[in-house]
Amino acid sequence: MEENSQKTDPRLDNEHWADVLVQALPYFKQWVGKIVVVKYGGNAMLNEELKADVMEDIVLLSTIGIHVVLVHGGGPEINNMLSRVGKESKFVNGLRYTDSETMEIVQMVLTGKLNKDIVGLLLQNGGKAVGLSGVDSGLLRAKKIDKDGADLGYVGEVTEVNPDIIQSLLAQGFIPVVSTVALGEQGDYNRYNINADTAAAKIAIALKAEKFVQLTNVPGVLKDINDPKTLLQRIQVSEIDSLIKDGTIAGGMIPKIECCLLAREGGVPRTHIIDGRVPHSLLIEMFSDRGIGTMIY
Repeated sequence: MEENSQKTDPRLDNEHWADVLVQALPYFKQWVGKIVVVKYGGNAMLNEELKADVMEDIVLLSTIGIHVVLVHGGGPEINNMLSRVGKESKFVNGLRYTDSETMEIVQMVLTGKLNKDIVGLLLQNGGKAVGLSGVDSGLLRAKKIDKDGADLGYVGEVTEVNPDIIQSLLAQGFIPVVSTVALGEQGDYNRYNINADTAAAKIAIALKAEKFVQLTNVPGVLKDINDPKTLLQRIQVSEIDSLIKDGTIAGGMIPKIECCLLAREGGVPRTHIIDGRVPHSLLIEMFSDRGIGTMIY
């Protein structure tokens, strides 16, 4: 009865929405004019409804004057394309082995397909978006990774970020959408496949961003991996070593936490890991006192 009455009584609906807006207003004021870097990947990129929610969230943030930079990966799409051309995906120490043929496919999928798909969705939702890769204007420079002596091919680590092109686009009201293919250092004309989480953190540092958010396919850091109710909403930097030692932070969560630490050490005040499977999780994080996911502070 109570649920039905709430649906039919417009005064309750109006009161509810007014309260939501009043609670959100201080956060609007807090974030307008600030730079927020969002790393987009995981399940939120695969599910079409969730993808639409993310695009709506980002356009809304941009519309009210928050400067959003969207950095995306595309591992599943790369795997699909490699499979279609009959090439097996190979990983070494958790990183994709990238020979010259694979690098061509990585660049084609990330910069030619996914990047433009995302830009198109943002435009369809009323946003102003421009697609970039790390190669454009020398945005990302990288050197070949030597991981424990293993040859990973054209896999690189970012050595330099030149954010001028992003800053110029933000000043004109655009949403820069960045795919993480990087150019080699001076004199190295190769392209490199870059870990999108790490690239996003370094871009956030270079832009002096106020917030760095990783949209993932997990709720955040859990004390018990099988119980979402054990979510750690806040973790102090000083606690991280002990949480890794006791196994609370493990597996694929470790590199995500390391990216948060990288951003924090580089001067980004707020870093977050949030669940991209939750509809409009970005808005919940930005505009409510509930927050969502795990914040490293």
